[in-house]
Amino acid sequence: MIIKTVDNVQKALEGVGNGMTFMLGGFGLCGIPENSISELVRLNVKNLTCISNNAGVDDFGLGLLLHKKQIDKMVSSYVGENAIFEKQMLSGELDVELIPQGTLAARCQAAQQGFPAIYTPAGYGTEVAQGKETREFNGKMYVLEEAFKADFAFVKAWKGDKAGNLIFKGTARNFNPAMCGSAKITVAEVEELVEPGELDPNQIHIPGIFVQRIFQGKDYEKRIEQLTVRTKN
Repeated sequence: MIIKTVDNVQKALEGVGNGMTFMLGGFGLCGIPENSISELVRLNVKNLTCISNNAGVDDFGLGLLLHKKQIDKMVSSYVGENAIFEKQMLSGELDVELIPQGTLAARCQAAQQGFPAIYTPAGYGTEVAQGKETREFNGKMYVLEEAFKADFAFVKAWKGDKAGNLIFKGTARNFNPAMCGSAKITVAEVEELVEPGELDPNQIHIPGIFVQRIFQGKDYEKRIEQLTVRTKN
């Protein structure tokens, strides 16, 4: 059995550099690789392309990288609640490629499964399809979309073992599984790291073959993006 464990986030991110393309799991603030993002901020790597459903909020998650202007391009499906993201996009400081959410997930999965591209009906007849190959299947038109090419994928799981097998919890099972194995190197941070054999094989969502490095995360904040409460009667 190949042990994928590294001692800390610093070891996990060895090899990252300027101008690289990163995939980052999560949805809003749910299931984001907080430790890995904090380390990217500390390393101050620049000119990054980041593939993520969105960029969360201004002062947390990918918003920290945007605040320091470390990201040149965001590939996302949603601008969301991040005012810095919106401002940099509208001013032209940040190159943004907006992609239908299902297409974003499918392009991650295509990379994971070794397919160079997919055909999708989403975007046909719109600006999304301009300059791309289109083809008819069973009387319906589809757009050719290439699989993503990334240097690192950073994901967050609930539990993992030292061989890289992962279990995701609840809504955190969003873009994280699709991004495992979708880059040259997949780094998984977990809330709980256990010995091989301790996880129920029937509960494992991602097998260790899709993970190159895994480490025990710490100090997770688990913020709420939009807190809504009832007023007192």
